[in-house]
Amino acid sequence: MHKRKLGKSDLEVSAIGLGCMGMSHGYGPASDKKEMISLIHAAIDRGVTFFDTAEIYGPYLNEELVGEALAPFKGKVVIATKFGIQMANGKQVLNSKPEYIRQAVEGSLKRLKVDTIDLYYQHRVDPNVPIEEVAGTIQDLIKEGKIKYWGLSEAGVETIRRAHSVQHVTAIQSEYSMMWRSPEEELLPALEELGIGFVPFSPLGKGFLTGTINKNAAFVNSDFRSIVPRFKPENIEANQVLVELIKNIAAKIDATPAQIALAWVLAQKPWIVPIPGTRKLERLEENLGAANVKLTSEELRNLGDALAKIEISGDRYPAEYANRVGK
Repeated sequence: MHKRKLGKSDLEVSAIGLGCMGMSHGYGPASDKKEMISLIHAAIDRGVTFFDTAEIYGPYLNEELVGEALAPFKGKVVIATKFGIQMANGKQVLNSKPEYIRQAVEGSLKRLKVDTIDLYYQHRVDPNVPIEEVAGTIQDLIKEGKIKYWGLSEAGVETIRRAHSVQHVTAIQSEYSMMWRSPEEELLPALEELGIGFVPFSPLGKGFLTGTINKNAAFVNSDFRSIVPRFKPENIEANQVLVELIKNIAAKIDATPAQIALAWVLAQKPWIVPIPGTRKLERLEENLGAANVKLTSEELRNLGDALAKIEISGDRYPAEYANRVGK
């Protein structure tokens, strides 16, 4: 597995990471813990060194899983986790008050079984706490040795600039794929200017770009996609035009649709590290195989022209979640 550096930092990780959320949160009932630990170990065997989790996934279950799975590999892997969302009366609420961040970091350190968190993201920007105050708290935690690097998830460009002016931001995490290209407008140019790495989640469009989801797909209530407008039957049907485009390219170069989708993300910038998630070994191997799929400049140009003509149907978030991004 090739390695990449996140922006101009010295944080080097595998070119493709592993998003662990879906193993215990967001995509239906949690999977068997032993099976998921085995899958994480299989990822390490195949060269993955970058693993993503968060306090709210579960809550806590996912950090506990990742901590147990990676305990034998201290110093050999990079663990990213997140603070800033907590449960209150069954609902997610934003909280990035300094005292909460300090409480959250101690909980994550314990669950992850580490002395220092490699990469600590603010999960969503808290409109009630100035980002400079958050960055200052992070700066103190870095000095104390509690965390090494920090980042923000789904933050707006101005917030990123303000945060970066207080404490160097190593990485920004946001959704990015052939299906969601908005980061190209403002975010990617800003990250390049500031020397910040980019970690796209859902690089396979929450599974859609694998070509395995059609209008008859049914999602259980604990699967986040059950409330996502993009996954309503009429939008799934309308968006098949994108899947067909990807399938055609995949067939020409003996790759799978998922590999084309990931190879496209990797080809955009050398400081981009996608973190597709999975619960299955065959999908893990398929995703990691994308690191060896090289799209030519002509193929990328043709793909870009084709993508520009496709209008994606359906929002990527329901309104209550859409209100928390790009702040």
